[in-house]
Amino acid sequence: MSAELSFEPVRVEREVETISRPSLSYWQDAWLRLKANRRAIVSLYLIIGLLAFTVAGPLAWPVDPSSQDLDQISIPPGADRTVTLVGEFQPWPGVTAAPAAGDGGVLAAPASLSVVGDATSRAVRLRWSPAPGAKGYRVYRNIVDPAPDGALGLPLGDTLGPAAVSFEDRLDLQPRRYHFSVVSLDERGGESPDHVSIEVPVTRVITAREAVAKGLIDDAQAVRVQEGDVLKLQAHPFGTDYLGRDMLSRLMHGARVSLFIGIVAPFAFVLLGVLYGSVAGFMGGGADQALMRFADFVVALPFLLFMILFRILFGVQPGDDSIFPMMVAMLVLSWPATARLVRGQILQIREEGYIGASRLLGAKTNYLVLRHMIPNTMGVILVTLTFAVPSAIFTEAFLSFIGMGVAPPTPSWGSMCNEGLKTMLTTPHELIAPAAFISITVLAFNLLGDGLRDALDARMRATE
Repeated sequence: MSAELSFEPVRVEREVETISRPSLSYWQDAWLRLKANRRAIVSLYLIIGLLAFTVAGPLAWPVDPSSQDLDQISIPPGADRTVTLVGEFQPWPGVTAAPAAGDGGVLAAPASLSVVGDATSRAVRLRWSPAPGAKGYRVYRNIVDPAPDGALGLPLGDTLGPAAVSFEDRLDLQPRRYHFSVVSLDERGGESPDHVSIEVPVTRVITAREAVAKGLIDDAQAVRVQEGDVLKLQAHPFGTDYLGRDMLSRLMHGARVSLFIGIVAPFAFVLLGVLYGSVAGFMGGGADQALMRFADFVVALPFLLFMILFRILFGVQPGDDSIFPMMVAMLVLSWPATARLVRGQILQIREEGYIGASRLLGAKTNYLVLRHMIPNTMGVILVTLTFAVPSAIFTEAFLSFIGMGVAPPTPSWGSMCNEGLKTMLTTPHELIAPAAFISITVLAFNLLGDGLRDALDARMRATE
């Protein structure tokens, strides 16, 4: 008896978990990694903001960077812009008094000192009491109290004769507090050991005619305004410099010069370094060694000396702009660093299998370099470019600072720092503003370059 055994296949249903991820290209993956770097993204936004500040800023703030506001000289940001309306200026004949008889003893200072009328930015009128034995008087002005160390400040002038006991100061008065001092003079011009001082707050004033000329009011309003009315002067969000020029406008136009040099010059010498390093790395052998020894020779050349030579070669006179010689000097002397980096990448890439396959298929040298090798070094090139930009900006700022770059009145951040250095103790905003823009720009490009280096490095992706 035979039994037929039949087997039926057992079907077991299993839930298979599949893990899938979207296919990303090299640049898509790099962008995702860059977005994960907060410092790099913030730096990217800062750079975009600086470019908008440079391009669109002068359109939103159409103030001539060379125009002067003589009513507001070296004012800091947020300063008081109010101005009081007054009548037309009237000459002051001064005050005279009978000389006080002296006893031949020690020459004394006047006993009292006072202000005649209102102390305004147009004039401060002083009068004092006659001092015994005085043959004349000398008037001083200071912005600090002379009491602690006896520093009387700027000598404004001497009176003519002992009877003249008044003085009118009209020398560059600003809306601030001044300390005026008066000393007595003997017949030889010697000063008395003592002095009399007074603190005077000065008020900014303007006439109706001047207000119309400056555009603060129109002709119709000039008829209605009265003396004592308060007006507002032109706004300067970043203050003004020592010539009354708007700092915000000069920073915007200075950014155009600084960023133009800082972007165009690096792009040119990085491109030259890419081509030079690609050729050297692809050729290899003795040609590579000869080309790189020439690059080492260029590295040893002094930049400042060649900057001077290019200025002479292009006929740049003292006080003229040196933008073109500066860019030529950067182009001639700054490419070797890029050439070395690209050469190292080319030496590694030319040994890859796909390069050998392309050669077997008859690919020419220029095709291999431009189609395969240089695109595979774009990560290094972009990182090099982002680090070269702040270096070029700092070079321009340094050359303009020492007077060999952009010359006044053309604004650039470096030349503005040079001008602000002269008044940094009294009006530090003239130096702080351009120096802050240079620092922020250099820092932003450095952090962006650091983020790009991490995002484009394939070895770091492999370790994650």
